[in-house]
Amino acid sequence: MIRETLWMLRYARRSLSGDLLSLRRDVSEWRRFWRSFGHYQHLAPQVSQHLLDYLYPCLGDDIQDTPVEPVYFYQDAWAFKNITSQRPRLHVDVGSHHKFVALLSTVVPTIMVDLRPLSLSLESLQFKQGSILGLPFQDASLQSISSLCVVEHIGLGRYGDPLDPCGTEKAVSELKRVVQPGGDLYISVPLDDDNRTYFNAHRAFQEDYFLGLLEPFHVVERRYICGRSFAEERMPGFGTGCYHVRRLL
Repeated sequence: MIRETLWMLRYARRSLSGDLLSLRRDVSEWRRFWRSFGHYQHLAPQVSQHLLDYLYPCLGDDIQDTPVEPVYFYQDAWAFKNITSQRPRLHVDVGSHHKFVALLSTVVPTIMVDLRPLSLSLESLQFKQGSILGLPFQDASLQSISSLCVVEHIGLGRYGDPLDPCGTEKAVSELKRVVQPGGDLYISVPLDDDNRTYFNAHRAFQEDYFLGLLEPFHVVERRYICGRSFAEERMPGFGTGCYHVRRLL
C-alpha cells in the first residue's frame, strides 16, 4: 500500500496544479465576459435592462482555432469513407462513437451494438444492447463490422465491465468470429513501441502484436494518427492505428 499511497499523493499534487491553472483561466475568461457584457450594454441601451435575466455565459469559446480531437476526427472520417465505398447491405458497429454511427446510418443500413442502452433513437439506426465479448450474431454472419477505439478498453473496468487482463484479445476474437468470408472489419487501437496498460483507461499495443491478433484476416489498408497528422507510415511512439481487414474466402 505504500507505493499506492505515494502514487495517490503525486496524483493529488498534479490535480491541484491543474485546478489552480484552471482557476486562473476561469478568472481571465470571466473578466473578458463582463467587459464584453458592459460593452454590449453600451451598444444596446434600450434592451440592457433585460440582459441580466437571460445571461448565458459561454466561457472559453472566444478562441482563434476550432478545437478538434484528432483521433476521432481522422478515424471516423476514414471509416465512414471506406464503409460507404464498399456499399454493404448491412453494417454493424460495436461501441464506436455515437455521432459516427448516427451519421453512417443515414447512408448505410446500420445496427449499433453497445453495452449501455442508447438514450436517443433514429429511424435509420437499429440498436442492440450487447457486449463485445458476446455479440448477438451467429458465426460468420456479418458482411461489414466496425469497432473504433473500443477493444483497448475491454477488461479494465472503465465502463463497468468485468476486469479481465485478456479482455482485448477476447474482444478481437469475438469480432472476427462474426465476420463472414470476404467480409470486412474496421478497427482502431492505440499503438506504442511496447504493449502497455494504462489502467483503467486503455491499453496500447506494439503493432506486430496487434496485427497478430487479427490473423488470419488480410490487411486491406492501414493508416496512422500521430499527434495531429494522419499518415500512411507509422511514426515511433504513441499513436493510433486504423485498420481495414478482410476475412479470406
